[in-house]
Amino acid sequence: MASSPIQYWDHLLTPLVSALADRSARPCLTGVVGSTSGLALTLLAQRLKHRSLVIVGESDEAASQLFDDLEFFHTLLGLPTDQLVFFPEWESLPYDTAPPQVTLVARRMLALQRLSQKARTLLVTSAQALTQRVLPKAVFLDAVARVKPGDTLEREALVSRLLRLGYRRASVVEIPGEFSIRGGIVDIYSTAYSDPLRIEFLGDTVESIRCFDQATQKSTAKRDHAWLLPARELIYPAGRPEGLAPLPPDGEWRSPEVYGEMPMLLDYLDEAPLLVLDQPETLAAKAREFRDEVVSAYLRRERETTAEPYPEPARLLVSWEEALRQAQAWPWLALAPLASLDATWWPVVESPARTPNSAGLALRGTPFADTLKILDQLRISGLVILVARSRGQADRLLALFAEHDVPATAWKPPNWTTGSPLRQPLFIVQGEVSAGFVVPDGCVSIITEEDLFAKAARHRTAPASKTATFLTSLDDLEVGDYVVHIQHGVARYQGLRRLSVQEFDSDYLILEFAGADKLYVPLDRLNHVQSYMGADGHAPRVDRLGGTSWERTTAKVKKGVEEMARELVAIHANRELVSRVGYAGDSTLTHEFEAAFEYEETADQLRAIEDIKRDLESPKPMDRLVCGDVGYGKTEVAMRAAFKAVEDNRQVAVLVPTTLLAQQHYDNFSQRFAPFPTRVAMLSRFQSTKEAKAILRDVADGKIDVVIGTHRLLQKGVEFHNLGLVIIDEEQWFGVRHKERLKQLRAQVDVLTLTATPIPRTLQMAMAGVRDLSVIETPPLNRLSVRTQVVRFGAKSIREALARELGRGGQVFFVHNRVQTMERMGAWLRDVIPEARIVMAHGQMDERLLESVMLKFLRREADVLLCSSIIQSGLDVPNANTIVVHRADMFGLAQLYQLRGRVGRSGQQAYAYFLTPEEEGELTPDAQKRLVAIQQFTDLGAGFRIAAADMEIRGAGNLLGKEQSGHIAAVGLNLYLQMVEQAVQQLKGTVVEEEPDPTLHVNVSAYVPDDYVADSHQRLSLYKRLSSTRQVGELALLHGEMQDRYGPPPESVERLFEVMEIRTLAKGLRLASVEVTKDSAVITFSGSSGAPDTAMRRVIDRYQRRFRLVSPTSFELHMPPGGWSAVFPELSAALKTMAVCVTKNAAGEQGS
Repeated sequence: MASSPIQYWDHLLTPLVSALADRSARPCLTGVVGSTSGLALTLLAQRLKHRSLVIVGESDEAASQLFDDLEFFHTLLGLPTDQLVFFPEWESLPYDTAPPQVTLVARRMLALQRLSQKARTLLVTSAQALTQRVLPKAVFLDAVARVKPGDTLEREALVSRLLRLGYRRASVVEIPGEFSIRGGIVDIYSTAYSDPLRIEFLGDTVESIRCFDQATQKSTAKRDHAWLLPARELIYPAGRPEGLAPLPPDGEWRSPEVYGEMPMLLDYLDEAPLLVLDQPETLAAKAREFRDEVVSAYLRRERETTAEPYPEPARLLVSWEEALRQAQAWPWLALAPLASLDATWWPVVESPARTPNSAGLALRGTPFADTLKILDQLRISGLVILVARSRGQADRLLALFAEHDVPATAWKPPNWTTGSPLRQPLFIVQGEVSAGFVVPDGCVSIITEEDLFAKAARHRTAPASKTATFLTSLDDLEVGDYVVHIQHGVARYQGLRRLSVQEFDSDYLILEFAGADKLYVPLDRLNHVQSYMGADGHAPRVDRLGGTSWERTTAKVKKGVEEMARELVAIHANRELVSRVGYAGDSTLTHEFEAAFEYEETADQLRAIEDIKRDLESPKPMDRLVCGDVGYGKTEVAMRAAFKAVEDNRQVAVLVPTTLLAQQHYDNFSQRFAPFPTRVAMLSRFQSTKEAKAILRDVADGKIDVVIGTHRLLQKGVEFHNLGLVIIDEEQWFGVRHKERLKQLRAQVDVLTLTATPIPRTLQMAMAGVRDLSVIETPPLNRLSVRTQVVRFGAKSIREALARELGRGGQVFFVHNRVQTMERMGAWLRDVIPEARIVMAHGQMDERLLESVMLKFLRREADVLLCSSIIQSGLDVPNANTIVVHRADMFGLAQLYQLRGRVGRSGQQAYAYFLTPEEEGELTPDAQKRLVAIQQFTDLGAGFRIAAADMEIRGAGNLLGKEQSGHIAAVGLNLYLQMVEQAVQQLKGTVVEEEPDPTLHVNVSAYVPDDYVADSHQRLSLYKRLSSTRQVGELALLHGEMQDRYGPPPESVERLFEVMEIRTLAKGLRLASVEVTKDSAVITFSGSSGAPDTAMRRVIDRYQRRFRLVSPTSFELHMPPGGWSAVFPELSAALKTMAVCVTKNAAGEQGS
């Protein structure tokens, strides 16, 4: 036996290295299971030193997995990863009318850049990507640009280059392939980097290059140079006018018309690399399959379209045989799971690796104690490396093994080459690897979490969402939108206008009330204006300026809010009187259960889990609401609570609104609880009467720990042995009678309620201490935003959409919301795409039939689910990644958003097609507006913003009671929530002071010029943020941010910050007004108490003769001559002097 893994694998790979040196040999490595090929190729690349490798997988997914494995093993062994590049496919149908996704173009361009630099490269690609022709090397090298500080670059030339490279001009840069220009600052989201770039110019000279965060728009790090790579793969020569216009969506498929002859990917390599073919026979078959698909699409297009014909397939593709002829003189290596290749491949070296299953791992239901014995056996023969997907999970595994007295430690790269492999501790490493393997007679085993806990397929964690979830500001306000002025009522926003008052310029918000009356709102009064958020499609009544209707409305709403708050506070107080024995703390079994979770928990999930644990371990019964969209991880949170209850010998009842959801929960719970001594059962219509009776008997006898069911669990005759926890999924779908039963349960047991309707953050704060809430806002997985298209109804577009999804093994939702014509639509669809297996589902079907159809779809026994909008309510089908909505113009915005949310759950690119009528004039203006909005906001966070109003109102309704929805519609959500917060605070005995709102009269031009911030939405957002600042320090941060984003502020912006500083100081001092005239400033305090004595004494001492008392609550200070520039520092100093005294007084009162 070899003394270390490095010696063992060196010995194994030596015949391959020798054969590769002999150009006449073509070696083959067989028995490559799990991620063995990743390890073997990493070690082989080390031995080959300077030679590049081209590694070809059968599909994009297989190639991507192999790339991830190479990256993992390079990191494991402490090798640099910068040589590794992945060249993906376009992931679009041949001759498709949608452009390739920009993130894929980015990876392709990075690969071409690496190859064109003649550096050693380990290139991973698929058979399809290898046979597709690419842009000529000369065009690519001419197109890319390297920018560094000190370069001279004409702005027009830069813009022209970016447009030629396929970049789009935007007001704010948020996604790759966008750029924006603001004075001397150019933001570019280059496809070369994961973060966008901010290039600052002085004239035509590059002053600095910084990266910035696209969510906050703040700079993060400096760069000494930056590359600009193409964002599309059709690049017109300089001087061609088409290059400056937006590229057509199908531009890439028309590339030969611009380039003429196009090379293949292998032409970018100057020196002969090692060509690695993963299952050569499969690769040849896949390449031929793709070529046939392209030819068939070309012929179909030729028949169907009258537009400019597309280039023939031969101009876009090379055959597999042609690609291999190019590599004829190169060394080749084949990878194969079995030694079944023909005799041209020799010598054959067999890998001794086996699957973890062969060692007894990765088997469902295996107790963790048995898994530990297997790991101990593996340690006898070599290194055992356990791969955890996150830092948190790695730490948890170390703690778990310590609890079981099993030696385990963190992996370090030198472990690979030093010391004996025998009886080493288990090594834990953080990383992503496709699958594990074991080597029975030598030196190393790689074990994944899936092998350790017998989980489903590996998933990646989503980064924390960078986009604000809910719209609560004026940022997205459009002209004509409804707003609420807290003093005057509902009006329409008519834009920003610059007015000159007494020769001084400033911007004003224009609000139009009933009778075309206009109100001009100055910048320091923006906090009086809120965006109106009402239910989807609800148009509020516009108030009359100076009328009494608004006063009556707010009084009525306030009364309703106070009654509701009183009831909530009473319920909370009653719960405080009840007590029960608290649950025990976490045990080793709990840690095993947590470690077996197949995802990395998001921060929100962990918070919710901790909240629940705290509730259960306290002597008060729990009544907590967990809120988060479908797929955001609420079920796992509920399972953790259920496990804790079962461990404490208490039974758990899980209540769901539909039998189908019961089945889905049952499958999830059974899978998670399988390795533990727990019995999970389901009570629904899927059981016969006899089976249901047996389950009920076992529930009563305490033989069942977790029972999942519909409202049947609430019926009389259902007895529990020791019910401890009730989990309710989507309580709002239960009827009044069932809710009454739930109210009774709440008084006796712990209750955890789950909802997918978002609860506004402001409402969460308002309800603090009255309703226990945990909110999960971080999206799951590495989700891509759903590509959204609004298209006219037609056989061609529908066939294309369905064929794309079916072609990649996925499933499709086809929403047709008219039950009467659904059969006819089904027949039409079968004609359009006869190869699809189509099933039908709607709410008027017999429930058993409906459930069997939905189950069929869930189990992938059907390709297309033709259904009504029944799929809105919570069903999770990860394999369905395309949704087609017929007559999308008939749906509300929130409905469209929720329907779109059914797809895009698996990390695959998802598509939503909203179909409109074939005839032009059938769309109403409102429907048109909704469809434009849903298509415009495809980003994950932005998607929430679309439906924020309707979703939040529904969330508030769910939490506070449906009767409150009318009150929300009357005054808008934001003002309503303010009223709720005030009412709750008053009932809890907290003194609610009114927000100070000083009036400012200053003689200075203060505004943000259009040529400094061109986008009116951004200007409005900045004004809103300025008027909302509470401390002078916040203004300093905002000033820095503006300078970073837009360059040095002009004089009017500097004056604006000075005015806002005076306003902020005045708010802190609770002043009523500050009025600046030519040679004096009059400062007036609010209320009858006047200014604090110490503050007045300090001001009198400082200003002496320049001070004059005007009244008990106001005084005048004479100001130096010289206008605002002389007045501002003096006035600011006076207010700061008073502020110091007020702060000291407040601190003294608290201390006493």
